[in-house]
Amino acid sequence: MDALIIVVLAFAGYIVMYNLYGRYVGRRIFALSGESQAPSVSMEDGVDYVPTKKEVIFGHHFTSIAGTGPIVGPAIAIIWGWVPALLWVFIGSIVMGAVHDFGALIISMRNQGKSISDYTAKYINSRTRFLFFLIVFLELWIVIAVFGLVIAIIFAMYPQSVLAVWVEVPIAMVLGYLVYKKGKGVMGLSIWAIVLMYLAVFIGPYMPMKMPAIAGIPATGVWTIILMIYAFFASVLPVTALLQPRDFINSHQLVIAMVLLILGVLAAAFFGGLEIVAPAVQAQPAQAPPMWPFLFITIACGAISGFHSLVSSGTSAKQVRSEDDSLFVGYGSMLMEGALATLVIVAVAAGIGLGYTTKAGETLTGVAAWTTHYSSWAAAAGLGSKISAFVDGAANMINTLGIPKQFTLAIMAVFVASFAGTTLDTATRIQRYVLSELFTSLRMEYLTGKYVATFIAVGTACILAFATGAGGKGALKLWPLFGAVNQTLAALALIVITLYLKTKGGLKWLVAGIPAVFMSVMTLWAAVMNQFKFGTQHNLLLQTINLVIIIIAAWIVVEGVVKFFSTDDIAMDGASEVTSV
Repeated sequence: MDALIIVVLAFAGYIVMYNLYGRYVGRRIFALSGESQAPSVSMEDGVDYVPTKKEVIFGHHFTSIAGTGPIVGPAIAIIWGWVPALLWVFIGSIVMGAVHDFGALIISMRNQGKSISDYTAKYINSRTRFLFFLIVFLELWIVIAVFGLVIAIIFAMYPQSVLAVWVEVPIAMVLGYLVYKKGKGVMGLSIWAIVLMYLAVFIGPYMPMKMPAIAGIPATGVWTIILMIYAFFASVLPVTALLQPRDFINSHQLVIAMVLLILGVLAAAFFGGLEIVAPAVQAQPAQAPPMWPFLFITIACGAISGFHSLVSSGTSAKQVRSEDDSLFVGYGSMLMEGALATLVIVAVAAGIGLGYTTKAGETLTGVAAWTTHYSSWAAAAGLGSKISAFVDGAANMINTLGIPKQFTLAIMAVFVASFAGTTLDTATRIQRYVLSELFTSLRMEYLTGKYVATFIAVGTACILAFATGAGGKGALKLWPLFGAVNQTLAALALIVITLYLKTKGGLKWLVAGIPAVFMSVMTLWAAVMNQFKFGTQHNLLLQTINLVIIIIAAWIVVEGVVKFFSTDDIAMDGASEVTSV
């Protein structure tokens, strides 16, 4: 019953805090105005700038920020205990992550939908703009390469998921055509779309698709190539052709998956013997780094993630149709992700205890199941290990509803792979925006076209993916940097939001300022500790890149502090800015 109580209290808390703190931040801190014209309206082009119903853009925004993030992070951080993980997710998402996501979104909307790396020049100075671009490019570079590999790993582990994941693409394109070209109602059609997709999910176990090695390239490498080609086309198509309809379908899939998980918790709690088998607190697990500061680096999505600021100011700001919708999209999506991360924590802290099969084929239950999977940091650190901990734990709980295990595994594997696919094509599109903005500022207009910029985004990701061989696993060389890079970006985004709010007078800046200080300290602390670790490992590559990250982060922090105490006024946001704050 402890798992059930956790879910009930957490979900109730998210609903209450959205209506109390979230609405306070939107109304009193950012002074949302439905009369201000959003860039999706003033700059509508039918490709990137498209005014969209908040329910549809919520689907895009949530599935883009979520991906496998709220799954991977909690699935490894649980090794320090379920209590620290749960507290960080709940508190972090409400007072840090949601403010970060919503702030980046509304500031971008008041700056013609520009990315946060671009409008940094206005709120700090032009020097920091290029440094911000470097951090953003590095983050997206790793994300694109790694998420292609993540999906390839899911396909290899759960071949029953392949059919449904790829069937979703044509279904989404037909949905987009009927809604945007033929004027059909989106809600009814999207229900039919999700029904068709779930037919493919239930067919999947009978038609598992295992990719063979081709021309000496292993299956993971082949899938990575296919996914990079897909990401190229997905990111150059108009958002109405694939991105929006696919993400709307995924939002329905999210609701179904979360309902199944909640019902699974209920059924398992009352009839399946569900109980938390993970330790409440485990300060010094074998081989693990210290909980402080690495808990706050390991769990990003679900609490606060710098990648979210790129989605908010990259794609979502170009599609939200009014400021009134921005709170639901920006703040609400983050709390929904916190709710998902809470379910993940329950799945890996309790669900895995219902049944766990070792590599030797032995089936374990209870505490023995958990301690076997999480015997050490190294044992639970791989991408496959993190994903399987959630998929297997969630499938165990849903299985108590009477759904056969083969189908519950397929449902959860498709859920994870679909969200990872959304993050992949969104990250590619955002990288295209970032490169176009950078090349424009460098007066290299011949590189700003969407096809050229997208080719550079995908091409550089492919170079990284295949840097260590045909398996497409090259990005794993830089993966140890990702947590610190991602959370450094979150800290830097909060600094920009703080400086923006400081121009509004009073103490409004504290809403973002306190989280900015906390995240700056945690991420720089972790990056410095990583620097020593990479040194003892004699890893010159990670040492060099990590040192560059530390220098850039420290530089921007110093520039932000100088700007904060400067008497110079920051330029206002132009005609679309709300001045009655």
